[in-house]
Amino acid sequence: MRTLKIMVLVFLALLTSCVSQKKYTDLENQAERYRNHLKLCENEQIIAETNLANEKNKVDKLESQLEYFKSTNTNLLERLSDLSVVSKTGAESIKKSLEALNEQNKYIKNLTSSMQRKDSLNLVLVMNLKRSLANFDDEDIAIEVKKGVVYVSISDKMLFKSGSYKISDRAKEVIGKIAQIVNDHNDLDILIEGHTDNVPIYTECMRDNWDLSVKRATSIVRLMQTEFGVQPERMTAGGRSEYLPKESNETKEGRAINRRTEIIILPKLDQFFNLLEPPK
Repeated sequence: MRTLKIMVLVFLALLTSCVSQKKYTDLENQAERYRNHLKLCENEQIIAETNLANEKNKVDKLESQLEYFKSTNTNLLERLSDLSVVSKTGAESIKKSLEALNEQNKYIKNLTSSMQRKDSLNLVLVMNLKRSLANFDDEDIAIEVKKGVVYVSISDKMLFKSGSYKISDRAKEVIGKIAQIVNDHNDLDILIEGHTDNVPIYTECMRDNWDLSVKRATSIVRLMQTEFGVQPERMTAGGRSEYLPKESNETKEGRAINRRTEIIILPKLDQFFNLLEPPK
């Protein structure tokens, strides 16, 4: 963000020099765009801080539950100490309850810690991605957190020609910047999903939109592996065809939004399922 401020100041300094009216206007427009982008970054930072505060509230609630379990344990221990009023069977039952509560406490602590790490990592990823891709149009690239993972959605007009799965040179620059960031986080996996509109396609290479969406996803995966060194075992390529639209396909604008490729950055699947596994 400091870099953006410096660039704005540089543009303003250039505007004060003797230039042609056209060049003056161009520089003034560029400066205005950078000011707007700076405001956008500041707003996104405020939103990110608000999300982090909400997650902290969730953690506080979980810690309150832990305190309740600790209090319950203390009461059970007091009852267990007086075996003169508790039968042998009853004492054994209390002991098992204590063990179950202790396991539940460990599970909640681990879950809380994992949630904090995941949310912090997602925040870092989003900020780094937006900073790295700041020079590209916001209309073509969307970065957001959904369902606890980071989504980078890229329009097909930036990535491919119509009906093609050949990646453009401009797209290679975008994919390279994303690959550089995911290479810094080897503990994460990458899922590439191709999406199309509902306009039918049939060529010698593709029977339908299923083929097109899958081929576009595999093109991105292959590029990330061969040119940018992303480990292939970390990546999955998939096609969703026309069946997961973001907007209605009834309009030209809606179809343009639906034609996209999504790069989803998520925890390694085995770690994710282990996190969901309750204590035995």
